[in-house]
Amino acid sequence: MTIDPSTLSPLGKASEYRCHYAPELLFPIPRQLKRDEIGIDPARLPFVGEDLWNAYEISWLNPRGKPVVALGTFRIPAQTPHLIESKSFKLYLNSFNQSPFADAETVAATLARDLSAAAGGQVTVQLEPLAGQPRPRVDYPSGILLDELDIECDRYQPAPELLQADAGRSVEETLYSHLLKSNCLVTGQPDWGMVVVRYRGPAIDRAALLRYIVSFRGHNEFHEQCVERIFCDISARCSPQSLAVYARYTRRGGLDINPFRSSGEFLPPDNIREVRQ
Repeated sequence: MTIDPSTLSPLGKASEYRCHYAPELLFPIPRQLKRDEIGIDPARLPFVGEDLWNAYEISWLNPRGKPVVALGTFRIPAQTPHLIESKSFKLYLNSFNQSPFADAETVAATLARDLSAAAGGQVTVQLEPLAGQPRPRVDYPSGILLDELDIECDRYQPAPELLQADAGRSVEETLYSHLLKSNCLVTGQPDWGMVVVRYRGPAIDRAALLRYIVSFRGHNEFHEQCVERIFCDISARCSPQSLAVYARYTRRGGLDINPFRSSGEFLPPDNIREVRQ
């Protein structure tokens, strides 16, 4: 039996705070272990996409020992063989705090090199030092909010059998909900998020979709894995011609994770924060 390496990660354990550059802190986890559970063939991924991370607590020292603070955006392609465990990512970022670098460009290049090595593919990095006064963008999706539907919920583990679609009526629409909640695979701590479903094809029953989203409430799985499960369940049960699933999770430890998976027709949305982020 293959041991899930997430149990060996820093999650849920006391961790030494290291403030000098330490790329070895990054803890990659093979994506395929969880993909096997939902029948994803590694040679024929049913989606493209990325994991978009935003970091709000990045700092390093300039050559004269003066701190610099910045925001960071990281894009990890979905086809990379590894995701990066979030606590290890935070510990790794902390290791920059007392480390001197020539400039922000050098820091960005260092981050891109280390993260790409851990993920097993090219990770793109954007740093915005606060001295440049970057402005946050906060908004709601352009679509139909499901949350006011008057439904009864009694399923709190993923229940794809709830999903339904009308094969006689084809639409293109965007549906979204703030009611996504899952739990950390290792610690069981709650993860709160907004999920957006954009599709073209048989009309998805909106009440059924909302009940399905709520059914993740007691489920333990990493953010990226939840989004892939949602994508695969909707694909299998509703047979859309085109599909994209996007979730924006609230931050923890100065990081938020926003996975996007698409059948290919829909491009990743702009990096606009959900109101709770």
